[in-house]
Amino acid sequence: MENLEKLRYPIGKFEMPIVVSSKQISEWIAVLESLPDKLSDLVMSLTDEQLDTPYRPEGWTVRQLVHHISDSHHHSYIRFKWAMTEETPLIKPYQEKEWSKLFDARTAPIQMSLNHLKAVHVKLVYFLRGLSPEDLGRRFRHPVGNTQTSLVENIGRYAWHSDHHFAHIQNLIKKKGW
Repeated sequence: MENLEKLRYPIGKFEMPIVVSSKQISEWIAVLESLPDKLSDLVMSLTDEQLDTPYRPEGWTVRQLVHHISDSHHHSYIRFKWAMTEETPLIKPYQEKEWSKLFDARTAPIQMSLNHLKAVHVKLVYFLRGLSPEDLGRRFRHPVGNTQTSLVENIGRYAWHSDHHFAHIQNLIKKKGW
């Protein structure tokens, strides 16, 4: 059996660089910009049976991953907006594992979330490209651990999140020979 940790984190865990260059930020934003089309190209030809296949033992199905990416990136967009309009706002987390168990995440056509992700990312990328270096230092607080996250870190985290889940699906497709 493959290493479970490698299946869970095929590109490794997110690590925030100590120094983040403007080039790095541009690269992260480019990842966010390209994700909707890349993901759509990857999953659109999959059958319902393939979409309902978990990417690892006891993991989410491809369908759940697609819906999760859309839900998660929607939340991230809102967090960027809160941090730009409030002083270090306390965000509302969501129970992503519970959301993945909901009827729509388990059964809905993926096109709904692919369309949603595309719309969110068009808005998100436009917004991120307009942020100043000072804006990138703005923060929000997460209630679990009362940790603060800067907007530049959140850009990096969601670029990683994009690649992370894309790799889950891509690795499954390669493994299954689809």
